[in-house]
Amino acid sequence: MDAAVRAWLVSQLGATTDPVDLEQRYARLGNARRTALEVLYERKAALVYDQPVSVNVSSVVSVGYAENIKAIERQITLLESGDPSAPDEPDPGDDGGQAPVGFIQLIERRRR
Repeated sequence: MDAAVRAWLVSQLGATTDPVDLEQRYARLGNARRTALEVLYERKAALVYDQPVSVNVSSVVSVGYAENIKAIERQITLLESGDPSAPDEPDPGDDGGQAPVGFIQLIERRRR
């Protein structure tokens, strides 16, 4: 993993993400987007399954994680749609400097 990929992953996942864990995941998955998605899916699962979504103690405290779950789901949706582009992915507008090739079938019209 190069510095650009590492910086992109940190920008998507936060500065507190373990860099050794990111290196191992990237080596296994081979793609920054798949690495980020795997981390986000794990974070979402931890919020949904490991703790209650909200805790209320009457007149003392109220804590809710529903908005955090929604935010992670929005980020997952963006990454799955290809936004923002990762530095290890080919640019969608880059065709390698070659002109696109297409085919047209010409059909003779009937004479009147």
